[in-house]
Amino acid sequence: MDGAGSRAGHVSAASLARLFHTPSLLYFVSVAETLSMRETARRLNIASSAVARQIGHLEETLGFKLFSRERRRLRLTPAGEILLRHARELTHPLEAAVSELDLLAGLQSGSVRIATVESVGLSILPRLIAEFGRRYPRLKVETRVAPASDVVELVAAGEADMGFAFLARATRHVEIAVRRDLPIGVVIRSDHPLAAAQALSFADCFAHPCAVPARGLSIREVIDPFLVPFGDLPRSVVEANSVRMLYELARSGHYAAFLTPLGIEREIMSGEVLFRPLTERGLPLNRFGMIVRSQSSLRFAPAAFFDMARIYFDTAGNLSEFPAGP
Repeated sequence: MDGAGSRAGHVSAASLARLFHTPSLLYFVSVAETLSMRETARRLNIASSAVARQIGHLEETLGFKLFSRERRRLRLTPAGEILLRHARELTHPLEAAVSELDLLAGLQSGSVRIATVESVGLSILPRLIAEFGRRYPRLKVETRVAPASDVVELVAAGEADMGFAFLARATRHVEIAVRRDLPIGVVIRSDHPLAAAQALSFADCFAHPCAVPARGLSIREVIDPFLVPFGDLPRSVVEANSVRMLYELARSGHYAAFLTPLGIEREIMSGEVLFRPLTERGLPLNRFGMIVRSQSSLRFAPAAFFDMARIYFDTAGNLSEFPAGP
């Protein structure tokens, strides 16, 4: 049977239904997630040959190769990707039922998969996760820090239950459950030469060493049109693809860093650093959102975390209003 599959005949819906109630689909999903028959066999406590036999049976019935082997590692074929997408849709209702039964039994078992941008992952999320762990000690939390575009993709693909990201453009397949529009400004130390100003322009900032978000960060997409008049950025500019790095450069006292206040609220309120809004006409706000997959319902564990996070954002006040500093 070649990669495209030489199909002996059309598989009826009834045949597929019977097939999906055999171990074949369970083994397929596990192999697709681990990309290893040996690891699947270890997890399921069965022989590797049994896994290979079930995958082979599935491929023979469907008439398509589901995996290819590249450099001693498995890779999903286009047919395998299609089947995995639908297989996950089939298993989600079962997972939801199990979660509800666990809740009914008082077990409160389950897991929460969170994708987040770095600034939220280093500031807000640790506090939320710690509180969640105290409330639900038997629930598992998995976090993944990624660029904003990857966070959206992970949620849209069902690989994360929810995401925390800056959204520079309209997104498909996800819903913004909580939204905050944040100002973009300049973060400096209180003894920086620009500290006396209450608002600053890009030209004001570029007269001094600056730390600029690198391409790939959502804030850079927002400010890029306003950097065009400057042509090549001054040599005194440092570009960084880490929000935490940008903040630390500002905290050093030598650099003015272009950031939003999200994630450094405490430092701003304490006076450790100052936040100065940029005065450029037409500079938009940077949109932050807690996102979930469109037209999907969260299982018990993700729903519990979602509700707690939403309450946090609803009661934390307007994140876009920060004092200019002393």
